[in-house]
Amino acid sequence: MRLATTVRIFFVIYCFEAGFLLILAPWSSLWDRTVAQISFAVLRSLCLHPLMRGAVSGFGLVHLVWGLHDLTTLFTRRGPDAGAGV
Repeated sequence: MRLATTVRIFFVIYCFEAGFLLILAPWSSLWDRTVAQISFAVLRSLCLHPLMRGAVSGFGLVHLVWGLHDLTTLFTRRGPDAGAGV
């Protein structure tokens, strides 16, 4: 296995992990407890706003789509001798 393929596989794994985390974390109670510790009230209320939570989840969705795209590219990529007809 080539180094570029290995790096791409690790990138796909990263995208899926980060995507699922970013989609689920803003809606969990852990998010509420962590954000409650922010001492700056405006920042705390901004992080607890549903629009901000949706933006973070949307960023997670971007990670999932990007990882899925790279995964399909990895599987459908043609090798160097695929067009040789031998």
